[in-house]
Amino acid sequence: MNYVSTRNSGLNMSAAQAIVKGLAPDGGLMTPGVLPRLPSNAFSSMKNMNYQQRMVYVMGQFLSEFSAAELSRYAAAAYGGNKFSDPAVAPIHAVDDNTFCLELWHGPTCAFKDMALQMLPHLLSASLEKTLEKKTVCILTATSGDTGKAALEGFCDVDKTKIIVFYPKDGVSDIQELQMVTQEGGNVNVCSVIGNFDDAQTGVKKLFSDKELAETLAQRGYLLSSANSINWGRVLPQVVYYVSAYCDLLKEGRIAVGERVNVCVPTGNFGNILAAYYAKCMGVPIGKLICASNSNNVLTDFIETGVYDRNRKFYNTLSPSMDILVSSNLERMLFELSNHNDALVRDYMKRLNETGCYEVSESLKKALHTTFASGCCSDEQTTAAIAKMWSEHHYLIDPHTAVAFHVLEQYRGKTGDSTPCLVASTASPFKFCAAVLHALGVSDVKAGTDILDQLSELTGVEVPAPLAALKNKQRRFSGVSEKEHMIDQVLDMLK
Repeated sequence: MNYVSTRNSGLNMSAAQAIVKGLAPDGGLMTPGVLPRLPSNAFSSMKNMNYQQRMVYVMGQFLSEFSAAELSRYAAAAYGGNKFSDPAVAPIHAVDDNTFCLELWHGPTCAFKDMALQMLPHLLSASLEKTLEKKTVCILTATSGDTGKAALEGFCDVDKTKIIVFYPKDGVSDIQELQMVTQEGGNVNVCSVIGNFDDAQTGVKKLFSDKELAETLAQRGYLLSSANSINWGRVLPQVVYYVSAYCDLLKEGRIAVGERVNVCVPTGNFGNILAAYYAKCMGVPIGKLICASNSNNVLTDFIETGVYDRNRKFYNTLSPSMDILVSSNLERMLFELSNHNDALVRDYMKRLNETGCYEVSESLKKALHTTFASGCCSDEQTTAAIAKMWSEHHYLIDPHTAVAFHVLEQYRGKTGDSTPCLVASTASPFKFCAAVLHALGVSDVKAGTDILDQLSELTGVEVPAPLAALKNKQRRFSGVSEKEHMIDQVLDMLK
């Protein structure tokens, strides 16, 4: 299968080339030239498979140059052993007869980013071999909280790789920051950026497009790639868990073959819900894709009006991984909904870069309304959703998942749509202890890692082992950078 740039459909790459490059040379995102359809017997074939086998089945549709044996090895290494606390990898929790929570946080960093970032290093290492690339790859990643730690964990001491993670100073939770700055490994570096996530993400994109930097690094034996969801190797493994979830609902008798389900996703960068869209395009019977935003509701407004406008106040919220105003993966969605009209996408992205705003065509607005619903959630509503889920269902959720449940309730009340719904749960509540404790009525929260035990003692829910292990770890990184000087961090590490 060939991959094309969202800004130039004439630019073709193999899957391996797309994964190594991360970002297209023209600044676009590499995307399948044609989205494959699952065979008619796919769900009956996959229903009784385990997660790793489903991974091989689905990813094999997109990675023609990777053998089933190769993908099986990667899946076993990424999801086998004791890396995930639940043998199902991405289990489903039934909240009620019509609402199911897809728990995506049972991996080594307790966030949904593990679902892709445990697989990406294997795909990247193999892609380097397939493309005969001899340079060492430096992974540059901007994070709003969870991607950073998951990427660090996934690439820790992987041969022929180095990784630098940039995160917004004071823009992640205390536990998220502690996870990153205590990361072990000889090939890792972590630096905070003065500003918000969009500043860090924009800075990373500028580094990728800096030809002088690329030449300097090439002379030193390095090339740049990305572990953000701009890299196709990040998005593809996310498609798998939506396919797998539908198979699990069938297997458990929750739905009948061919019955539609809605999917509600808390999202800021649009990658997680984009993966659900791709699953729908492949033939998974998904009805509405419900996009849940926090107070940084640029996506809600876009889906409702067709106007994307990042020129607005930025909010630091209780759901910091969604505190984003520039949603990179939306570009891939525009490319698909416009039938691969690269000129149109180029124009929209040019306007976004120059003015911070663009409005899509009437046909695109219609396509958006047909496929998506949207809603947003304030911090007060997030807190109320956490409390309600605990009091009514004795189910503990984090603030991002709470945003999704609030928006789902809002959507159902507005539309009367009783279609079964799958809610993507993106992080363990223990990554956001202070917010969860406050929602449960506790005002005096403990400092440091003691807050983990405080939440556990209150609820009777066990602290995830990877987070409990933070108690004995020392901080390794304390770097702080202005957004204009992120290049210095790169050059200093890659001497």
